[in-house]
Amino acid sequence: MSEHKGSCFCGAIEFTVKGEPVAMGYCHCESCRHWSAGPVNAFSLWKPEALTVTKGQELIGTYNKTPVSYRKWCKNCGGHIFSDHPPMGLVDVYAAVIPTLNYQPAVHVNYGEKVVPMKDGLPKMKDLPAEMGGSGVTLPE
Repeated sequence: MSEHKGSCFCGAIEFTVKGEPVAMGYCHCESCRHWSAGPVNAFSLWKPEALTVTKGQELIGTYNKTPVSYRKWCKNCGGHIFSDHPPMGLVDVYAAVIPTLNYQPAVHVNYGEKVVPMKDGLPKMKDLPAEMGGSGVTLPE
């Protein structure tokens, strides 16, 4: 079983993820773009039990604009670390904060909201796959 260590920007919060992610890809939704301050968010979705905070639990701040995402960040440096997604039963540990993860994106979600087109041969979902509560509609590259 693989184990990866990650941290927030300043290192005050440390965590591990064990096993393999359920999915990896890119999210283009407006919420992720605004939260990440970038045109796209690289995600890695894990079962909640795969994530363990090993240092700085008391420094984790939470904000939820909607019941779909509980976004977490470090109260010390402001570094974003993960988002709980209760309706999906998953947690998105931002790929950028897991330096040893062999990031292999398989899909683009919420591509219907994209601001930067990406031609990489991966499936482009209008919103989310049907099994995650979306329409399951795929868009052309």
